[in-house]
Amino acid sequence: VQLVESGGGLVQAGGSLRLSCAASGSIFSINGMGWYRQAPGKQRELVANINNGAIANYADSVKGRFTISRVNAKNTVYLQMNSLKPEDTAVYYCKASAVGWFTWGQGTQVTVSS
Repeated sequence: VQLVESGGGLVQAGGSLRLSCAASGSIFSINGMGWYRQAPGKQRELVANINNGAIANYADSVKGRFTISRVNAKNTVYLQMNSLKPEDTAVYYCKASAVGWFTWGQGTQVTVSS
């Protein structure tokens, strides 16, 4: 499975961005997809994930501001980010998981200016 992310960029605090992650390859085996982020000097952390039953899980820091969604027909998962804060600045990575393996995308930079 290959993952290609897009949609990052520079935005002012309070603004919005939508990230996309398109999966290709043996996608039938995927049972969950998610977004993680890593800020400079910090560990990679979960932002949100969603399983095949469309059940989503969010980090407390983004609840009420970010929404993860998945369009199976397009093999794509989205992360709608609203009310962005400077502390949301990070490289955002898409992750696909299946039984026995997982894989990452290349990452996309999100920078929120104050």
